[in-house]
Amino acid sequence: MASLSGLASALESYRGRDRLIRTLGYCCQLVGGVLVEKCPASSELGTRLLAVSTQLSHCRTVLRLFDDLAMFVYTKQYGLGAEEEDAFVRWTSVLGNLADQLYYPCEHVAWAADANILHVDSFRWWTLSTTFWALSLLLGVARSLWVMLRLRQRLRSPAVAFISQLPRGKQRAVSAQLQLEALTLLSNLADLANAVHWLPRGVLWAGRFPPWLVGLLGTVSSLLSLYQAAQADAATL
Repeated sequence: MASLSGLASALESYRGRDRLIRTLGYCCQLVGGVLVEKCPASSELGTRLLAVSTQLSHCRTVLRLFDDLAMFVYTKQYGLGAEEEDAFVRWTSVLGNLADQLYYPCEHVAWAADANILHVDSFRWWTLSTTFWALSLLLGVARSLWVMLRLRQRLRSPAVAFISQLPRGKQRAVSAQLQLEALTLLSNLADLANAVHWLPRGVLWAGRFPPWLVGLLGTVSSLLSLYQAAQADAATL
């Protein structure tokens, strides 16, 4: 009953609902892609699951029409990251925020073009929005790698005997931060692989992933996001 209440509570929030829709959509793409490619007898079911995945993706695209203001407020509050002590973290975060901010209007124009609201080339705008998404993910990967490197250096530094001098609670906090960055890194790498796949053919592995692989990478990223959200909620209790 507690898990059911937790699910209902998550569905009441926009972010929680988006995470669940994303996870369900990618799971449908994973299972549907496997059925279509590997199980001819179940190809009809696979096709239907792929159709569900497409509709859930469209649902998230429409909901993101209202994300610009929230992203702008976050970007404005972060500013140039004056509170960040590490310059590399600060500037990767600033550039990542800028890429995220530009992603939304480009996607909105692409959606409007597909819906025949605007008479522009939707492919060009989809490519631009995906490029900004990939850039944001790449910056996130660089940031996570840098933070993990710095944390490991602190944990292994014999000069200050870091482990022995820190209280046990502080040690756990640093280890938890290291684990969080590792999960964020894996999530960003999975999404980055898909982002490159959706770029125009000729760019690295663009267009080469079968549906089931796109679904697998998206499912991994979504499940990691759900786990991180659950951990954050538990920490606030």
